[in-house]
Order: sequence, then C-alpha cells, then structure tokens
Amino acid sequence: GNLSLFRFILVIKMLTIGNIDIKAKKRFILKSPKGLLSFKPSNLHTCEATRFKAPVGTPDVVPQDLPIRPRRNRRSDTIRSSVRENFLVPSNLVLPLFVHEDSNDNVPVASMPGVYRNAFGKKIIDVVAEARSYGVNQIDLFPKTADHLKSVLGEESYNDNGLVQRTVRLLKDKFPDLEIYTDVALDPYSSDGHDGIVSDEGVILNDESVEMLVRQSLSHARAGADVVSPSDMMDGRVGAIRKALDRNGFSHVSIMSYTAKYASAFYGPFRDALESAPRPGSEGRRIPPHKRTYQMDPANSREALRELRADEAEGADMVMVKPGLPYLDIIRLLRDNTALPITAYHVSGEYAMMKAAAERGWLDEKAAVMETMMSFRRAGTDIIFTYYAVQVAKWLAGEK
Repeated sequence: GNLSLFRFILVIKMLTIGNIDIKAKKRFILKSPKGLLSFKPSNLHTCEATRFKAPVGTPDVVPQDLPIRPRRNRRSDTIRSSVRENFLVPSNLVLPLFVHEDSNDNVPVASMPGVYRNAFGKKIIDVVAEARSYGVNQIDLFPKTADHLKSVLGEESYNDNGLVQRTVRLLKDKFPDLEIYTDVALDPYSSDGHDGIVSDEGVILNDESVEMLVRQSLSHARAGADVVSPSDMMDGRVGAIRKALDRNGFSHVSIMSYTAKYASAFYGPFRDALESAPRPGSEGRRIPPHKRTYQMDPANSREALRELRADEAEGADMVMVKPGLPYLDIIRLLRDNTALPITAYHVSGEYAMMKAAAERGWLDEKAAVMETMMSFRRAGTDIIFTYYAVQVAKWLAGEK
C-alpha cells in the first residue's frame, strides 16, 4: 500500500544521494523522515529489477552506484545508429581489376576465389558497369603482361599502346566520369619481377628506376588516367612524377603514393594473378628473391612518418598503407599526422584468407567483411581498395 510506495521512492532517492548506511548482518538502514527503515539486499534488488523478468537463480545484488553507464547508448538499433561515429558508403571503395588479353575470356585466379583476370574489351566493360550500378565508380588497373613483352628495363610500361593505356581509353570512352587509378611500378613488365631496374649485382637501381616510372606515369596520363599510383617505393619518385606531370600539362592528374608499403607475406595471390613475382637469377646475374631492400620492414612504424613527410613535401595528393588489416596502427599513425586523404589496400592475401574461412563455414563472410571494412574506416581510412568492393556495395544496398 502507501508504505510500500513510500519505501520504493525513498530507496531510489537515497540511492541517488548516497544516504545509505551499511550495517552488520548485510542489512541496509535507510534514514528517512519516518525513522529508520531496514531492508535486505534482495529488497533493493527487487526495486531495481521489477521491469525485467530475470531467469530463476539470478543472484540478488545491490545496484551499482554508477553515474556513467555506456550501455545506455547501445540499448537499441535506433540509438546505436544515431551515435555511430563512422560510416561506410560505396564511394569509399575502389575495385582493383586485373586485365589481360591472352584470350577473350575472364580467367579465374585460383588463389582468389571470385576474382578474375578480366579480358580486355567487352568483358572488362561489363565488370565496370556492374560496379557502377552499385555506386562503386573507382577502379585500379593492374595488367597481366605477356612474357614476350617483358624486359630487363620494363620498357612496355610506357608504351602508349600498351594494355593499361588501351584499357584506360576504352573505359573512359564508355564511362567518362569513371575514376581510374593506374599502378605505377615496373614489376608487371620486368623480366626480373622487380619494381625497379635490377643491376647484374642484384641491386635495385633507384634513380634510374625513377626515370622509368616518370615515363610510365606520363603515358598513363596521356591515356586519360585520373590518378597515377606509384607502388614501387623508390626514393624521390613522387616529386619526379609531380614535376613531369605539371611540365607536360597534367597538373590535374593526382598522385596516390604507396607511402607505407611493407615487405609483406600477404601479396602472394596478387603475384599469382599477374605472374609478377621475382624471377630466379642466371649465371653472371643475381636477382634478389625478395623486395626487402625497397619495401618497408614490418617491424617499423616511425619509418612510415619519414615516408609520409617526404611524400607530402614532394606533392602527393593521397597516401596509402599496404597491406591493410595487419597495419591498422600505421593507418592511425598517418591519420594523426597528415591532412591528406588516407587510403588502404585490403590486399590479396587478406581477401584469400577470408574467402577460405567463409567457404569452410568458419566465418560468417558478410559479417566478417563488413566488420573489416569498418575497421579501416575507424582507423582513419578515407578510401579502401578491396576485391570485395562490389559485394560490399551490394550488401550496403540490402542484397544478401
């Protein structure tokens, strides 16, 4: 009756102002205008939990005196979405595309389920059209170069009638507003499989390689590329490319620098797709079996800041971290130290691992992929390069 109501009100009030004394025998003495009221902890718990039907056996507890309860902002879908800090939309995504002209068919990449070497012509146009239909209007081109076109110097990289250049023109004719990134490095064109020129002694020549990268960038710009993306990790290449572009009337062409590209074990499937791994040496000619003399040491983070400062000073418009998931700390480090857009590459090995686990039923693919994409955004990434781009856009559109 009235006494029960009075007790309930006073308990809540006294809990709020902390006017409760704890006495012996685990009873609570509540000071009130009516005198001293005595309660067991179970009485207080009942007051707190009357709204919910707790399972049998739920322990009786004294409600915690917590002024801050973060769970209040997670209690419903509506409140969670209203306080969400990061969002993912198709415009955050770039679709990497492998292109070939060995045949008129798309060729599956065995180590990357669902990914293909796309045939030059109608096949790659169809792939881009589908991506655009879901809001993914950015692509990055990687050529599978025929062996007979590869050379020690990689001259095919700046052939104005090369595969990448023709693909850029083809896609720009069909989709004028498509944003096209092109990869700038020598490894797809090198008979040695390295991003730069290799001396007979096995040294990757820096400045000589930069000259080849400049020629490649200009050729891509002439074809109509919107963003040239030096992934080679040669010193000084961003500045040299920027100067060459500006002097030749391409000041509108952006540079996305692979600022922190690590010597990673996660690139294997990509090299399978392009057949661009380092080749064995021959008598009188040593070819390094790895790329550790120019790609970054996975143990280093401060070095990424040094690369960032150089790329900013040389005129980069965007900076990339590659790989993505193992280097979220580097993404955050760069985000906290630059105003430039940050991009990240969800690389082939990361993709292949998720696909393999999903195919075996070990992961919920959609949930794991969407969580991964959000982790990139949360770490500070503006643009995500991922082979999942179209699938993610479909999921965002509500498709299963």
